[in-house]
Amino acid sequence: MVKPFRRKGGKEPSPIADDNELIEVIGEIDDKTSEIVLNNEKPESDSNGSNDEKIEDDIPSLLKKSSQTVIRTCLDIRRADNVLIVCDPTTGEIGQSLHEAAIERTDRVLLIVMPKGRHHGDEPPTPVANLMRQQSVIIAPTRYSLTHTKAIRQALKDGARVATMPGMNVEMFTKGGISADFTEIKRKISELSPVLRRRRIVNVKSKSGTDVTFEVNWREWKMDDNGICNRPKMLTNLPAGKVFVLPRENSMNGTIVIDGSWESNLIDEPVTFIIEEGLVVDVKGGAIAASIRQEFGEAARRQNVKQRENVWTVAEFGFGMNPMARLLGNVLEDEKRLGTCYFAIGDNTSLGGSAAVGIHIPGVLKKASVWLDDNQIIEDGNFLI
Repeated sequence: MVKPFRRKGGKEPSPIADDNELIEVIGEIDDKTSEIVLNNEKPESDSNGSNDEKIEDDIPSLLKKSSQTVIRTCLDIRRADNVLIVCDPTTGEIGQSLHEAAIERTDRVLLIVMPKGRHHGDEPPTPVANLMRQQSVIIAPTRYSLTHTKAIRQALKDGARVATMPGMNVEMFTKGGISADFTEIKRKISELSPVLRRRRIVNVKSKSGTDVTFEVNWREWKMDDNGICNRPKMLTNLPAGKVFVLPRENSMNGTIVIDGSWESNLIDEPVTFIIEEGLVVDVKGGAIAASIRQEFGEAARRQNVKQRENVWTVAEFGFGMNPMARLLGNVLEDEKRLGTCYFAIGDNTSLGGSAAVGIHIPGVLKKASVWLDDNQIIEDGNFLI
């Protein structure tokens, strides 16, 4: 088997300085609520919120509406729940709004602001991870995803229900996918069960050049990403609305061409991944491909020798089911858009895989076609069922 490539030559990138302190971005909080306050720096500006000025007058009411949807509908927070809201300097306004909505349901609310991570899957600071183990509800609007961290997995084992919102910003939190009817999305996803049943081979093609085949265990399709997260040990991304699965390890071969978005960037030049036996062995596509090689190469060097090649695991496949979601260069919403497909590279342990590598980044295909065995379910981004 061809081994995953290693980045050749070039200077090592400068290390990213760690945040030294947690940052207070909340201001005054209701007396009934506990809060961790650790200094007085201001939050960073949100680089993705370029449309915020257009809705500036409506921001408070829209924030409140979305926060109430999260608290009341999605998580169904009750008086006895212990609630931990974890944000970072980029999401303080959202954290505050969620806090205000949560204290209407329970006075057991803790709001903290942790340093911004460096990549998706980066573990939160130890004090934050320890706090997660003591909660019944965790809400995490953060710049980088905490979904695939050991801290979240442990909190789930301890009985928490968790909603993560990686890459969330004010514009996304006030319209788009978050405004969907999650009860209807739940119904639509449940209708897919007979379509997925007993089908083992998945083939994905696109006019951009994708042609990849892999195996799945049909019993392992995840169909609970519908926005309703109201029982212990449940986990959801918000906005929700996708169906996804673990590709059987070592079974995937072919070519994946990402032409929608990668991580937090819309794609101008498609990025091509060459897959052999479930691992990426080459990436092509200009500057973004170079940055992918660098980021995953650095992640590989942080692993022990036996685990290094596993950073290139094709860890997840799924397709979007949220009709309100948009393709706007943010993975949180992009992969939920109705008719899109996505593949993620890196850590697959949250789906039962063996690649515990601490990095997990998805890329979105805009208009793919999908077959389950000989049954086509999506044609050029349009559902046939």
